[in-house]
Amino acid sequence: MSNERKFFVGGNWKMNGDKKAIDGICDFLNKGSLNSNTDVVVAPPYCYLQYSREKLSSKVQVAAQNCYTKKEGAFTGEISPAMIKDIGGTWVITGHSERRHIMGETDEFVAEKTRFAQDCGLGVIPCVGEKLEEREANQTMDVINRQMKALADKISDWSTVVIAYEPVWAIGTGKTATPEQAQEVHAQIREWLKKTVNADVAKATRIIYGGSVKGSNAAELAKKPDIDGFLVGGASLKPEFIEIVNAQG
Repeated sequence: MSNERKFFVGGNWKMNGDKKAIDGICDFLNKGSLNSNTDVVVAPPYCYLQYSREKLSSKVQVAAQNCYTKKEGAFTGEISPAMIKDIGGTWVITGHSERRHIMGETDEFVAEKTRFAQDCGLGVIPCVGEKLEEREANQTMDVINRQMKALADKISDWSTVVIAYEPVWAIGTGKTATPEQAQEVHAQIREWLKKTVNADVAKATRIIYGGSVKGSNAAELAKKPDIDGFLVGGASLKPEFIEIVNAQG
């Protein structure tokens, strides 16, 4: 990996946890020896954002798992980037495959909230990735390029964007893309950025991998030149998350 790109590890807690479980997670994160050359960010459920921020040491940043495209208003059940900032959050995940495929979020909607969250001063982790049938039909890059184009049409400042590549077929399934498969897609995303945006953005933008990352496979993945970190699901609820944070050695 380029030294210019600081390693980035996010933990997406999804719809998991209660105060007792979060106390345990915060405890191992606060006591753990985390590599200071890695940005560490965890994304608790909305209702525990502030609780987690108050319990965690300052070496761990807090993200929301999603947000809306407006600052305030009659949008029952949604939260705005301003609210995330107000309670100490500094990042937001957008376009996670579960939002796209279970909640039906479109590429354009994901891009719109990515841009709005940026404009409000949050760092954003937009997710891209293909489903199993798309991979098997050799459509991986068609799908990702379409998702990336929607983002590139809205984003003008890439410095606060960390792209997460998450092959949908490898999320929560126990299947992981091999380090070679992941590297190949990451390299193609970087090439797409180079051609579509510019070479500087391609070089500087962190592209992280999400899809059944564990303590046991993180170090191997981290060795690849275009893998700049991870977006971790289930393993971010367990102490092995520390191993993943420190995977770069």
